[in-house]
Amino acid sequence: MIGPVSLLVVILSLALAAWALWFVVRDRAVILRQLWGGAVVEAVLVVQAVVATVLVANGTGSPDRVLFGGYVVVQLLILPIAAIWAFEERTRWSSVLLLIAAFTTAFLEYRLLQIWGTL
Repeated sequence: MIGPVSLLVVILSLALAAWALWFVVRDRAVILRQLWGGAVVEAVLVVQAVVATVLVANGTGSPDRVLFGGYVVVQLLILPIAAIWAFEERTRWSSVLLLIAAFTTAFLEYRLLQIWGTL
């Protein structure tokens, strides 16, 4: 795991969560720009997953590879599923869904750092 990339994931996820919270407070549905923001977070997650996979394959990193891999896969799936669901749900609850997904992504990043042994 690369520290600056992990920090970037957390910052982008929390920024997306704050943006979704603003829409929840204003009783508005998710807009397309928010979904593009989620796509940016997802792109950083893919880069991180590739780097982590290479590092684990080379024998560095987490001693529990199955647990680490599970967290990486789940983290990669959360935002796309939330985006599809939010795109279909055109009410305030789509913003709530994006808020929960963004917070979950940030929390999973924290757990990945714990499993990796950085924290």
